[in-house]
Amino acid sequence: MITPASSDTRMRLRKVRLLRRSRRVWATRKVWRPRLVFWAGALAIGLVSVAFAFLADAAQHAFAAIRATDGLGPLAMLLLPPAGFALSAYLAVTFFPNAQGSGIPQAIAARHLEDAADRGRLLSLRIAAGKILLTLLGLLSGASIGREGPTVQVGAAIMLAAGRFGGMAQARGLILAGSAAGIAAAFNTPLAGIVFAIEEMGRAYEARTNGLVLSAVVLAGLASLALTGNYTYFGESEAVAGSARDWLLVIACGIIGGALGAAFSACALRLMRRIKRWTVAVPRRRAVAAAGVCGLLVALIGLVSNGATYGTGYEQARGAIEGTALPALFFAEKFAASLVSMVSGIPGGIFAPSLAVGAGLGSTIGLVLGTGTGLAATLGMAGYFAGVVQAPMTAFVIILEMTGNQGNVIPLMLAALLGYGTARLVSGEALYHSLSRNFVADVIRTRRAEERAREGAPNP
Repeated sequence: MITPASSDTRMRLRKVRLLRRSRRVWATRKVWRPRLVFWAGALAIGLVSVAFAFLADAAQHAFAAIRATDGLGPLAMLLLPPAGFALSAYLAVTFFPNAQGSGIPQAIAARHLEDAADRGRLLSLRIAAGKILLTLLGLLSGASIGREGPTVQVGAAIMLAAGRFGGMAQARGLILAGSAAGIAAAFNTPLAGIVFAIEEMGRAYEARTNGLVLSAVVLAGLASLALTGNYTYFGESEAVAGSARDWLLVIACGIIGGALGAAFSACALRLMRRIKRWTVAVPRRRAVAAAGVCGLLVALIGLVSNGATYGTGYEQARGAIEGTALPALFFAEKFAASLVSMVSGIPGGIFAPSLAVGAGLGSTIGLVLGTGTGLAATLGMAGYFAGVVQAPMTAFVIILEMTGNQGNVIPLMLAALLGYGTARLVSGEALYHSLSRNFVADVIRTRRAEERAREGAPNP
């Protein structure tokens, strides 16, 4: 017969055994090493993102100093971008394959690949280093590109390398966590990093990766915060929609911005497919030539716009959000420069240039409707960016965090939703996911060619 006293004794003994077993498990190196390596990787992403941001600013300032140098003149500015674009394309094709473009499609593609070697073709520390160097070269050459997309590929590569070193098998979760940490550290927008991971990076999001994503974002954000302090990317904005005219502005920015964003994506995909078909016969030579021509076009657009279209467009977008109206055609000029820079194939992102285009578009719509420039620029960014990436939640959250305007939640949500809906009607192709399928196909094709070469079979 079991007495209450003996039952309590057995329960206490069972708890003691479980506690001792738990302590032994947590004290083992097998448990702690993966966690320590993962945390170190997340902190490294934050540190690298901050360093990348400082270097990107330095590259843009160096280009501006070259433009302002007496005696160079327009001829020098016509030569520098083509030469820089051609050199960047040559280095990418020769030494850093799969470092071209934004970097987000590569991270998405790597999540769909099963083989670790295939993932390594898209996400490696070598490619990450090349991505940073060539993005800086592009900014030094006046390209209309940003560093935020490349930071996603760099973050995913760092986290995947940390996972291999620490013996972590969750490759897809690591890529997701590294990508989210990259966005969070690049913009100082932790919520946007999480939403981006769910909406854009992981359309088939696994609930078990929640802890990885959250901890990576927190640690990368802490590293960034320690070095740069707490700031909003575009400063502070207090503009809110209050009148009927302001709500008409919301609708106009959402619909027009979404249509223009979809047009950007459709044009970029079509032009990149044509350039890719043209370069197949002689890949290196023709890729360099195409990049050089694109660099010349960027130089011409820069001369027409008096230099406003060079670089990320951060200063113009921030000025518009703070109430300074942009030239009426700035959005069209920046649109063209960003499109040409993207299809050139050089490493560089479209996040910051897209926000600048959206701010310019909103500023122009605001001038037409007679509304405040700050509100119009913010809404234009939401509508256009949602149209380009077709990710309304990411667009809304990232702009909300970058402007620090908590009173503009509903207008921003509506503009992003209208932008997304309009973009889906104009073009059903999501830019990053369409490009990611190309990278998946290229990696599989390369692997099969290498396998045939090892077996001695001729390539088809």
